[in-house]
Amino acid sequence: MALTQKVKTHSLFLLSMTIFCLLLSVSKSDKKHYTSPRFNNYTKAVNIAFMSLESTARLFKNNKTSIDTLKQQVTAARLAYKKIEFYLAFYHTDYVNSHINGAPLLHIERTGTQPEIVEPEGLQVLDELIFSEEVTEERNKIYYLTTKLRNSYTMLYERLKIEDNFKNPNVLAMRMELIRLFTLGLTGFDTPGSLNAIPEAEVVLQAMKGFIEDNPKNKTSKNLIPVFESAITYLQNHTVFEDFDRLYFYKNHLQPIYSGLANLQSKQEDTENLKYTSSWNPDNNHMFSDDFLNPYFFTELKEDENNIEIVALGKQLFNDPILSNDQSLSCVSCHNPNKAFTDNQPKSFSNVQGKTVLRNAPTLLNSVYADRYFYDLRAFTLEQQVEHVIFNSKEFNTSYTSILEKLNTSNDYKAKIKSAFGKETLQRDGFVKSLAAYVMSLRSYNSTFDKYMRSETSTIEPRIKDGFNLFMGKANCATCHFAPTFSGLVPPFFSESESEILGVPKDPKDPILTLDADEGRYDNLITSENAWIYRKSFKTPTVRNIELTAPYFHNGAYETLEDVIDFYEEGGGEGLGLSVSNQTLSADKLNLTDYEKDALIAFLKSLNDAPKDM
Repeated sequence: MALTQKVKTHSLFLLSMTIFCLLLSVSKSDKKHYTSPRFNNYTKAVNIAFMSLESTARLFKNNKTSIDTLKQQVTAARLAYKKIEFYLAFYHTDYVNSHINGAPLLHIERTGTQPEIVEPEGLQVLDELIFSEEVTEERNKIYYLTTKLRNSYTMLYERLKIEDNFKNPNVLAMRMELIRLFTLGLTGFDTPGSLNAIPEAEVVLQAMKGFIEDNPKNKTSKNLIPVFESAITYLQNHTVFEDFDRLYFYKNHLQPIYSGLANLQSKQEDTENLKYTSSWNPDNNHMFSDDFLNPYFFTELKEDENNIEIVALGKQLFNDPILSNDQSLSCVSCHNPNKAFTDNQPKSFSNVQGKTVLRNAPTLLNSVYADRYFYDLRAFTLEQQVEHVIFNSKEFNTSYTSILEKLNTSNDYKAKIKSAFGKETLQRDGFVKSLAAYVMSLRSYNSTFDKYMRSETSTIEPRIKDGFNLFMGKANCATCHFAPTFSGLVPPFFSESESEILGVPKDPKDPILTLDADEGRYDNLITSENAWIYRKSFKTPTVRNIELTAPYFHNGAYETLEDVIDFYEEGGGEGLGLSVSNQTLSADKLNLTDYEKDALIAFLKSLNDAPKDM
């Protein structure tokens, strides 16, 4: 995730306004309250560490201290922050992501309908920059970023002194931090320059253990202490990033803490804070189970509206060519259950003989777990996704009026509509909800790998273990295909779908490679996203069932998993020598051995779980 492009520095005015609004929310009538000494000490320590980092950066700017000293200071600042991250990132999510520890990628802020490109700031940006070869060339920028970081945290620190939502031990926030540790920490996403993931994980668990010890609720709380200690000892004894056994650590240490904290969790504890911001299901006990996320977070369909009759109606609609104008296509035409709900074509066939649509058909298995749909992210809900297919002149080429007329005059459908909705006729909202209910039912979390991670099976092939550890570590796969969905749904809140610029060629077999002409997200007709940073940016799909869904990428350019691994091995399009603006994939070679490539593919194949009759 190299920060390869420079844009004008984001206005200090916006930062000042953000800070002002933050302070404004602190009423003079707020009363100081009691919080644990540990909480006060940790938040104060972060403030001191950030001030020290700024001072060191000032010296570095003036050539009065060494690179090694600067590296030590940013490492110390990150470790101080990690002790209290579980709380800060849970209760001040947007502020932390924007100013304290957000991803080191250019992003947009909307001014009316127009996008404004904003440079990232915070600890991840500093980690990447200070541990890069360009560090000596960026002295002024490093000092500027450390000053912004110190100012941003100072304002937050003043707020922390008087807010009253700290409840020891904040179990929900801790559980979410464990998800962050596993998916963003141990993968190296959070430390893109230093890869200091393991010491940071140790600090996270040490801090959590301390809060549990400060305020034990019951016997379960006390029993968790040795579980924490065992995990911490493992981290202390296994410190090499590329060699770290993430699979073993998850099964034997992280999962017992995750489920143990669940037993401490109050049903009412801070769930309102998650209701509209996260799809994570706080009642879940395992990251690799079907109930880890709440699918209703992503759809207009409510849980109390759904039933087997609506799903059955949706399935029939999904399979029926009556939906298309000339009755030549159905949803199954491009999303065949026998092909893991794809069509195994580079680009799906259109309603015109011999012609195709713009892109490859991704699997619909687990597709509900996304806040945006299609490769260019142009649809915001499953229901809206249906509309794009209905109105597209190359696909169904029809209208709601035409479809509903056909269905409501069909004797075959009348009884099923009555059974599903208790009404004689189907309306537009019922039609799209039926299809959404069926697509939502296409969930796949029962693969060989899932069963092993849930300890439902006791053994797994060594190559699969090695492949998972490569996927989550050295190969950098999991910094875009986040566990456990293995898609671009960003943890730990799992409420935002990510897109990436990979530089996929038009035809990788062509002796003279050219970049595919598809502009992706840049051309999704959403004005507020019409920014150059989204040129040739495409949604990151799930790699679950990937063996069954060839060919690959938005244009179906690569036919085999071996081809895909080799593409990433070379560093994407830029690594292959193509000119790719703002490629978000690192252009560096992965330096994978033949065995490592084979192990990666073995792991990917272990994610197969595509029932044919759904």
